[in-house]
Amino acid sequence: MTAGERAARPLLRGRTALVTGAARGLGRTCAVRFAEEGADLVLVDVCGDLAGVPYPLGSGSQLEQTAKLCREQGAAVVTVTADVRRPEDVEEAARQALDRFGGVDVLLNNAGIAAPSGKAVHEIAEDEWDLMVGIDLTGAWRTMKAVVPAMVEQRSGSVINVASTAGLVGYRHFAGYVAAKHGLIGLTKAAALDYAPFRVRVNALCPGSVRDDPLSEGRMLAEIARSLDVDVDEHEEIFVQSQPMNSLMEPRDIAGAALWLAGDDSRQVTGTTLTVDGGFSAR
Repeated sequence: MTAGERAARPLLRGRTALVTGAARGLGRTCAVRFAEEGADLVLVDVCGDLAGVPYPLGSGSQLEQTAKLCREQGAAVVTVTADVRRPEDVEEAARQALDRFGGVDVLLNNAGIAAPSGKAVHEIAEDEWDLMVGIDLTGAWRTMKAVVPAMVEQRSGSVINVASTAGLVGYRHFAGYVAAKHGLIGLTKAAALDYAPFRVRVNALCPGSVRDDPLSEGRMLAEIARSLDVDVDEHEEIFVQSQPMNSLMEPRDIAGAALWLAGDDSRQVTGTTLTVDGGFSAR
Protein backbone atom coordinates (compact mmCIF):
# COMPACT_ATOMS: atom_id res chain seq x y z
CA MET A 1 0.00 0.00 0.00
CA THR A 2 1.38 3.37 -1.00
CA ALA A 3 1.48 6.42 1.27
CA GLY A 4 -1.29 7.99 -0.82
CA GLU A 5 -3.46 4.89 -0.46
CA ARG A 6 -2.90 4.87 3.29
CA ALA A 7 -3.84 8.54 3.51
CA ALA A 8 -7.03 7.95 1.52
CA ARG A 9 -8.14 4.92 3.52
CA PRO A 10 -10.84 5.78 6.09
CA LEU A 11 -9.33 5.48 9.56
CA LEU A 12 -12.23 3.50 11.04
CA ARG A 13 -13.38 1.50 8.04
CA GLY A 14 -14.89 -1.83 9.09
CA ARG A 15 -15.26 -0.78 12.73
CA THR A 16 -18.23 -0.11 14.95
CA ALA A 17 -18.46 2.71 17.48
CA LEU A 18 -21.01 3.01 20.28
CA VAL A 19 -21.57 6.62 21.33
CA THR A 20 -23.60 7.65 24.37
CA GLY A 21 -25.12 11.10 24.62
CA ALA A 22 -25.30 11.03 20.83
CA ALA A 23 -28.40 13.16 20.24
CA ARG A 24 -26.57 16.46 20.08
CA GLY A 25 -23.44 18.38 21.09
CA LEU A 26 -20.12 16.59 21.27
CA GLY A 27 -21.82 13.22 20.93
CA ARG A 28 -23.26 14.18 17.56
CA THR A 29 -20.06 15.80 16.32
CA CYS A 30 -17.94 12.79 17.28
CA ALA A 31 -20.42 10.32 15.81
CA VAL A 32 -20.48 12.12 12.47
CA ARG A 33 -16.68 12.36 12.46
CA PHE A 34 -16.43 8.61 13.09
CA ALA A 35 -18.92 8.01 10.25
CA GLU A 36 -16.83 10.17 7.91
CA GLU A 37 -13.93 7.84 8.64
CA GLY A 38 -15.85 4.69 7.82
CA ALA A 39 -17.30 3.56 11.15
CA ASP A 40 -20.76 2.11 11.66
CA LEU A 41 -22.56 3.57 14.65
CA VAL A 42 -24.68 2.60 17.62
CA LEU A 43 -26.12 5.90 18.83
CA VAL A 44 -27.43 6.00 22.39
CA ASP A 45 -29.26 8.78 24.21
CA VAL A 46 -31.82 9.18 26.97
CA CYS A 47 -34.12 10.97 24.48
CA GLY A 48 -36.02 12.93 27.08
CA ASP A 49 -35.75 15.14 30.11
CA LEU A 50 -34.83 13.89 33.58
CA ALA A 51 -36.23 15.06 36.89
CA GLY A 52 -33.64 17.18 38.65
CA VAL A 53 -31.78 18.27 35.51
CA PRO A 54 -32.77 21.94 35.09
CA TYR A 55 -32.49 22.08 31.30
CA PRO A 56 -33.80 20.05 28.33
CA LEU A 57 -31.80 16.99 27.39
CA GLY A 58 -31.43 15.43 23.97
CA SER A 59 -34.64 14.36 22.26
CA GLY A 60 -35.59 11.43 20.08
CA SER A 61 -35.82 13.68 17.04
CA GLN A 62 -32.32 15.00 17.71
CA LEU A 63 -30.98 11.45 17.96
CA GLU A 64 -32.60 10.64 14.61
CA GLN A 65 -30.97 13.75 13.14
CA THR A 66 -27.58 12.49 14.29
CA ALA A 67 -28.38 9.12 12.71
CA LYS A 68 -29.36 10.84 9.46
CA LEU A 69 -26.09 12.77 9.34
CA CYS A 70 -24.12 9.57 9.93
CA ARG A 71 -26.04 7.65 7.27
CA GLU A 72 -25.29 10.42 4.80
CA GLN A 73 -21.64 9.49 5.27
CA GLY A 74 -22.39 5.88 4.38
CA ALA A 75 -22.59 4.48 7.92
CA ALA A 76 -24.94 1.75 9.03
CA VAL A 77 -26.64 3.10 12.17
CA VAL A 78 -28.63 1.71 15.07
CA THR A 79 -30.31 4.10 17.52
CA VAL A 80 -31.11 3.12 21.10
CA THR A 81 -32.99 5.04 23.75
CA ALA A 82 -31.27 4.38 27.08
CA ASP A 83 -30.74 5.98 30.47
CA VAL A 84 -27.19 5.18 31.58
CA ARG A 85 -28.43 5.00 35.18
CA ARG A 86 -30.46 1.89 34.31
CA PRO A 87 -28.44 -1.33 33.91
CA GLU A 88 -31.13 -2.95 31.77
CA ASP A 89 -31.06 -0.02 29.33
CA VAL A 90 -27.31 -0.14 28.96
CA GLU A 91 -27.27 -3.90 28.56
CA GLU A 92 -29.90 -3.62 25.83
CA ALA A 93 -27.78 -1.07 23.97
CA ALA A 94 -24.81 -3.43 24.11
CA ARG A 95 -26.98 -6.35 22.99
CA GLN A 96 -28.26 -4.43 19.98
CA ALA A 97 -24.71 -3.47 19.02
CA LEU A 98 -23.54 -7.08 19.16
CA ASP A 99 -26.61 -8.43 17.38
CA ARG A 100 -26.35 -5.92 14.53
CA PHE A 101 -22.60 -5.60 14.08
CA GLY A 102 -21.08 -8.58 15.89
CA GLY A 103 -18.83 -6.43 18.07
CA VAL A 104 -17.89 -2.97 19.27
CA ASP A 105 -14.49 -1.53 18.45
CA VAL A 106 -14.88 1.95 19.95
CA LEU A 107 -16.88 3.06 22.98
CA LEU A 108 -17.29 6.80 23.45
CA ASN A 109 -18.70 7.44 26.91
CA ASN A 110 -20.05 10.93 26.31
CA ALA A 111 -23.38 10.99 28.18
CA GLY A 112 -23.23 13.60 30.91
CA ILE A 113 -24.89 16.54 32.60
CA ALA A 114 -23.49 19.83 33.89
CA ALA A 115 -26.27 20.67 36.33
CA PRO A 116 -27.69 20.70 38.97
CA SER A 117 -24.73 22.86 39.98
CA GLY A 118 -24.11 26.38 41.23
CA LYS A 119 -24.01 25.54 44.94
CA ALA A 120 -21.38 25.26 47.64
CA VAL A 121 -20.62 21.72 48.81
CA HIS A 122 -22.80 21.85 51.93
CA GLU A 123 -25.76 23.14 49.92
CA ILE A 124 -25.88 20.18 47.53
CA ALA A 125 -28.84 17.90 48.20
CA GLU A 126 -28.42 14.13 48.38
CA ASP A 127 -30.52 13.58 45.26
CA GLU A 128 -28.58 16.25 43.34
CA TRP A 129 -25.27 14.56 44.20
CA ASP A 130 -26.60 11.12 43.30
CA LEU A 131 -27.96 12.38 39.97
CA MET A 132 -24.67 13.97 38.92
CA VAL A 133 -22.45 11.08 39.95
CA GLY A 134 -24.95 8.52 38.68
CA ILE A 135 -24.82 9.87 35.13
CA ASP A 136 -21.34 11.36 34.78
CA LEU A 137 -19.36 8.63 36.56
CA THR A 138 -21.41 5.53 37.30
CA GLY A 139 -23.05 5.71 33.87
CA ALA A 140 -19.65 5.45 32.19
CA TRP A 141 -18.67 2.52 34.42
CA ARG A 142 -21.97 0.81 33.66
CA THR A 143 -21.51 1.18 29.90
CA MET A 144 -17.97 -0.14 30.10
CA LYS A 145 -19.24 -3.09 32.12
CA ALA A 146 -21.71 -3.92 29.35
CA VAL A 147 -19.47 -3.34 26.32
CA VAL A 148 -15.88 -4.12 27.28
CA PRO A 149 -16.31 -7.91 27.70
CA ALA A 150 -16.89 -8.15 23.94
CA MET A 151 -13.73 -6.12 23.36
CA VAL A 152 -11.80 -8.45 25.65
CA GLU A 153 -13.10 -11.43 23.70
CA GLN A 154 -11.99 -9.97 20.38
CA ARG A 155 -8.68 -8.80 21.92
CA SER A 156 -9.03 -5.22 20.72
CA GLY A 157 -10.94 -2.04 21.42
CA SER A 158 -10.73 1.60 22.39
CA VAL A 159 -12.74 3.13 25.23
CA ILE A 160 -12.83 6.92 25.32
CA ASN A 161 -14.27 8.49 28.47
CA VAL A 162 -15.25 12.12 27.93
CA ALA A 163 -14.17 13.87 31.12
CA SER A 164 -13.46 17.61 31.35
CA THR A 165 -10.93 20.08 32.62
CA ALA A 166 -13.14 19.75 35.72
CA GLY A 167 -11.48 16.36 36.08
CA LEU A 168 -8.11 18.09 36.41
CA VAL A 169 -8.82 21.22 38.43
CA GLY A 170 -11.50 22.51 40.78
CA TYR A 171 -14.35 24.85 39.93
CA ARG A 172 -16.20 26.89 42.51
CA HIS A 173 -19.81 25.76 43.06
CA PHE A 174 -19.39 22.69 40.82
CA ALA A 175 -18.33 20.08 43.40
CA GLY A 176 -20.56 17.30 42.09
CA TYR A 177 -19.41 17.75 38.51
CA VAL A 178 -15.76 18.11 39.53
CA ALA A 179 -15.91 15.02 41.73
CA ALA A 180 -17.57 12.95 39.02
CA LYS A 181 -15.07 13.97 36.35
CA HIS A 182 -12.08 13.42 38.63
CA GLY A 183 -13.54 10.00 39.37
CA LEU A 184 -13.93 9.29 35.67
CA ILE A 185 -10.23 9.92 35.11
CA GLY A 186 -9.42 7.59 38.00
CA LEU A 187 -11.72 4.94 36.55
CA THR A 188 -9.97 5.37 33.20
CA LYS A 189 -6.53 4.74 34.67
CA ALA A 190 -7.61 1.69 36.64
CA ALA A 191 -9.52 0.19 33.71
CA ALA A 192 -6.55 0.77 31.41
CA LEU A 193 -4.45 -1.48 33.62
CA ASP A 194 -7.21 -4.09 33.89
CA TYR A 195 -7.60 -4.42 30.13
CA ALA A 196 -4.11 -3.75 28.77
CA PRO A 197 -3.31 -7.49 28.61
CA PHE A 198 -6.24 -7.87 26.22
CA ARG A 199 -5.20 -4.99 23.92
CA VAL A 200 -8.22 -2.96 25.00
CA ARG A 201 -7.23 0.65 25.51
CA VAL A 202 -8.98 3.06 27.89
CA ASN A 203 -8.30 6.79 27.76
CA ALA A 204 -9.91 10.00 29.00
CA LEU A 205 -10.60 13.03 26.85
CA CYS A 206 -10.75 16.36 28.68
CA PRO A 207 -12.34 19.20 26.70
CA GLY A 208 -12.04 22.77 27.81
CA SER A 209 -14.77 25.34 27.17
CA VAL A 210 -16.46 24.18 23.96
CA ARG A 211 -18.55 26.58 21.93
CA ASP A 212 -22.21 25.62 21.61
CA ASP A 213 -22.32 25.00 17.87
CA PRO A 214 -25.85 25.41 16.44
CA LEU A 215 -25.21 22.62 13.92
CA SER A 216 -24.65 20.12 16.72
CA GLU A 217 -27.39 21.72 18.87
CA GLY A 218 -25.04 21.78 21.85
CA ARG A 219 -25.89 23.78 24.95
CA MET A 220 -23.48 22.61 27.63
CA LEU A 221 -21.51 25.87 27.84
CA ALA A 222 -24.68 27.92 28.11
CA GLU A 223 -25.89 25.74 31.00
CA ILE A 224 -22.57 26.09 32.81
CA ALA A 225 -22.88 29.85 32.37
CA ARG A 226 -26.41 29.77 33.75
CA SER A 227 -25.25 27.82 36.82
CA LEU A 228 -22.58 30.47 37.40
CA ASP A 229 -25.09 33.33 36.95
CA VAL A 230 -23.20 34.48 33.87
CA ASP A 231 -25.24 36.41 31.30
CA VAL A 232 -25.93 33.88 28.55
CA ASP A 233 -25.79 36.64 25.92
CA GLU A 234 -22.21 37.37 26.93
CA HIS A 235 -21.01 34.01 28.17
CA GLU A 236 -18.77 33.12 25.22
CA GLU A 237 -16.83 36.38 25.53
CA ILE A 238 -16.48 35.87 29.28
CA PHE A 239 -15.22 32.31 28.94
CA VAL A 240 -12.73 33.34 26.24
CA GLN A 241 -11.07 35.68 28.75
CA SER A 242 -9.77 32.64 30.67
CA GLN A 243 -8.38 30.90 27.56
CA PRO A 244 -4.62 31.27 26.92
CA MET A 245 -5.20 30.86 23.18
CA ASN A 246 -7.99 33.47 23.24
CA SER A 247 -10.63 31.24 21.71
CA LEU A 248 -13.16 28.61 22.71
CA MET A 249 -12.76 25.02 21.64
CA GLU A 250 -14.86 24.01 18.65
CA PRO A 251 -16.73 20.68 18.71
CA ARG A 252 -14.61 19.50 15.76
CA ASP A 253 -11.47 19.99 17.88
CA ILE A 254 -12.76 17.46 20.39
CA ALA A 255 -13.98 15.11 17.66
CA GLY A 256 -10.54 15.12 16.08
CA ALA A 257 -8.94 14.10 19.37
CA ALA A 258 -11.55 11.38 19.86
CA LEU A 259 -10.85 10.07 16.35
CA TRP A 260 -7.15 9.83 17.13
CA LEU A 261 -7.86 7.86 20.30
CA ALA A 262 -10.23 5.60 18.38
CA GLY A 263 -7.80 4.78 15.59
CA ASP A 264 -4.60 2.81 15.15
CA ASP A 265 -2.26 5.80 15.40
CA SER A 266 -2.84 5.69 19.18
CA ARG A 267 -2.48 1.92 19.46
CA GLN A 268 0.11 2.20 22.26
CA VAL A 269 -1.79 4.88 24.16
CA THR A 270 -3.77 3.76 27.20
CA GLY A 271 -4.46 5.13 30.65
CA THR A 272 -3.76 8.65 29.50
CA THR A 273 -5.66 11.92 29.73
CA LEU A 274 -5.79 13.87 26.47
CA THR A 275 -6.60 17.49 27.20
CA VAL A 276 -8.00 19.79 24.52
CA ASP A 277 -8.41 23.09 26.34
CA GLY A 278 -6.29 25.68 24.57
CA GLY A 279 -3.81 25.70 27.46
CA PHE A 280 -6.31 26.41 30.23
CA SER A 281 -5.10 23.66 32.57
CA ALA A 282 -1.41 24.48 31.95
CA ARG A 283 -1.55 27.52 34.19
